[in-house]
Amino acid sequence: MRPNGTLRTLLCGTILFIFSIHPALARQDADEVQIETIHVSGNVYMLVGSGGNLGLSVGDDGAFLIDDQFAPLTEKILAAIQSLTESNVQFLINTHWHGDHTGGNENMGKVGAIIVAHENVRKQMTVDHFLAAFNSTTPASPESALPVVTFTESVTFHWNADEIRVFHVDPAHTDGDSVIHFKKANVIHAGDVFFNGMYPFIDTSTGGNLNGMISAAKIILALATDETKIIPGHGPLATRADLEGYYEMLVTARDLIKEQVDAGKTRDEVIAAKPTASLDAAWGGGFLPPDMWVGIVYDGMTASDQ
Repeated sequence: MRPNGTLRTLLCGTILFIFSIHPALARQDADEVQIETIHVSGNVYMLVGSGGNLGLSVGDDGAFLIDDQFAPLTEKILAAIQSLTESNVQFLINTHWHGDHTGGNENMGKVGAIIVAHENVRKQMTVDHFLAAFNSTTPASPESALPVVTFTESVTFHWNADEIRVFHVDPAHTDGDSVIHFKKANVIHAGDVFFNGMYPFIDTSTGGNLNGMISAAKIILALATDETKIIPGHGPLATRADLEGYYEMLVTARDLIKEQVDAGKTRDEVIAAKPTASLDAAWGGGFLPPDMWVGIVYDGMTASDQ
C-alpha cells in the first residue's frame, strides 16, 4: 500500500515528534493549520490538524474528546467542535504522553475538560524526556496539564448513548498506550499503536517495542469487524483490512530485523543490510525513513531482548 494523495496530505500532520520536540515550530505553523472534521459513524468524528488524529463523540451528555494536539491549536479545535455541538468538552482522553497528543491539555483543562489517561501517561508527563532517535529533550508538563483521573487497566464511559471503553495495552508505542472502543458506533481510536500506511515511531525510551505494537494491533483486530471504522494515531481513517495489512507488515519486519540481530550484527550492520527493503516502497513514505526506523526497532529489540 503506497501512500496516496490523501495520506500525503495527512502526513503534514504526522511529523509528530518534530512537533513535540520543537514546540516553537508548532507555534510558528499554527496559523496555517486547518482542522478538518470527518464524520466516522453515528455521533463519532475524526479531527485532523497538526499532530495526532483526534476522536470526538458529541451528544446530549456533552463532547467527549480523544487527544488534543498542540496548545496553539486549541482555539481552532474548539471551534471545530462547536460547529458540531453547543456542548463543552466534558472529558478528554490522552492515548499516551507525547506532546502532539497532550499539548493542548492545559488549555482544555481551563475550559472545564476532565483529563483522563493511563497512570503511566501522568507519570511520563511529570519528567523530562530525552529522545535519542531525535537527539532532543521534551520538558515535563506543568501540573495543570496532567491527567486528573488515571486508571491501570480500563475504564468505561456510558456517554452520549454509547458504551465507550478505554483500555490499556502492554507497552507498544510507549508504556501508557490506550485504545478507545465506541461499542455502539463501532469505532475504535487506536492511538499511536497504529500509523496507517507508514512505519510507526516506537518510543523505546518509555518502554515501546515492536512486539508490543504487534500485540496491540492483534487485540484491535480481534475487536474489529469488517464494518468497524478505525481512527489511527496518524494517517487516514482506516478499516479492519488496513489494520490487518499494517499488522502483517509489522510481523514481517520484526522477523526480518530479528534475523539480523540474532546473527550478532551491530546496529550499523543491520541498517546497512536493508532488511525491510521489500517493505519500504509501500511503508517507507512516512516521516521516518526506513533506515531510521530499522535503527529504532533494533534499539527496542536489543533493549528488551525481544
